[in-house]
Amino acid sequence: MKHKQLTITFLTFCVTAFSGMKAASAASFSVIADGLYNAGGLSFGPDGDLYVTEAGIGGSGGCVPPASGQGDSLCYGTSGAVTKIENGKTERILTGLPSIALPDGTGAGGPRNIQFDATGKPYVLIGYGANPTFRDRNLGDTDLGKIIAPDFKTNSWTSVADLANYELANNPDGGDVGSNPLGFVIDGNKLVVADAGANDLLSVNTSGSNLQALTTFPQDILTNPVFPPSDTPSNEPAQVPSQGEAVRGPSQFATQPVPSGVAKGPDGAYYISQFTGFPFPESGAKIYRVGADGKSSVFADGFTQLTDLQFDPAGNLYALQYANQSAWKGDFDGSVIKIAPDGTRTTLLSGNGLESPSALTIAADGAVYVTNRGDRPGFGQVLKIENTKSIPEPDSALGVLAIAALGVGWLHKKKELPNLP
Repeated sequence: MKHKQLTITFLTFCVTAFSGMKAASAASFSVIADGLYNAGGLSFGPDGDLYVTEAGIGGSGGCVPPASGQGDSLCYGTSGAVTKIENGKTERILTGLPSIALPDGTGAGGPRNIQFDATGKPYVLIGYGANPTFRDRNLGDTDLGKIIAPDFKTNSWTSVADLANYELANNPDGGDVGSNPLGFVIDGNKLVVADAGANDLLSVNTSGSNLQALTTFPQDILTNPVFPPSDTPSNEPAQVPSQGEAVRGPSQFATQPVPSGVAKGPDGAYYISQFTGFPFPESGAKIYRVGADGKSSVFADGFTQLTDLQFDPAGNLYALQYANQSAWKGDFDGSVIKIAPDGTRTTLLSGNGLESPSALTIAADGAVYVTNRGDRPGFGQVLKIENTKSIPEPDSALGVLAIAALGVGWLHKKKELPNLP
């Protein structure tokens, strides 16, 4: 998104309209990690342990203006980290990673996701969340807006690809210049990245070569959108429109798509979650499918502020909803929604402690793990969702495109960040 702060090919592929069933669920969760600082993506490593990124709380270094041009600046530090969860214990195994954040530690850009390739080599995606023009000029040589390859043994890393600079040089969607890569997937020797700030899907080889945009995502034109009250207090850049989000007549408003996560489907296509831009319309978020031809289409719609999605081995797609209502309303209850290959939707968990979740991953045994309270420095968690069996019940589900061939915490105070430089 020009964000202010914040797809599957069988030979016999068929897309059909589906009126699904909504399902009731009695899922619960256990907390397996707590006290995380702007928790982001998570992934299981070759050792079977769970790794999670922490974007940190910025620092007292140089600052850049927020993408919206409104609110406090985002200031730089080295408080980003990667944390390992092993046998119920947490340990920061990579520290000193770049981070920028608002003065209270929220709205952070920094380590946003981690994935391991087929050989077990880790890659970490570093977010940014502002105009790339200011990065090097104001902050110096940092790895914000890049993919890095870390070495946990030496607490060091090498830069693989500069995504923010690609946006600065190319601006594929032709809109405001901005970069905030949030999610990626490893597909063979390719790293495929959703850049929420640039509104595009990028691909780069693991060697760092052939960085290119696979597709861009169009603006959404909202009809009769609902805005926050004019007197709503906010220091959160994501609550205000950017320069490129303008009113079209008395009842229409152009908003950024904001792709937030990407997963590779059983058919080989990429699926991309949409967070949506200001004013974060309820039921306005989509899941896009991007095929081998680079063309995007809507796979499913009717969600609110999606942050991530993952497929399980059975072809079920799990979508993570950051908030069930527009975030400016102050209610951050989120949801985990399962979409079966026939399009049936099941809400596995909604609220009841699931709040502003940022990412999810699926274990080999099918268990679902989620980073919770991802907008709240010092309060972030990793949850293991349990008891996910549910009973479908009739409902008039929102429109879904089903595959027939398949069988984002400004309200919270910052704590002192422990064990980080």
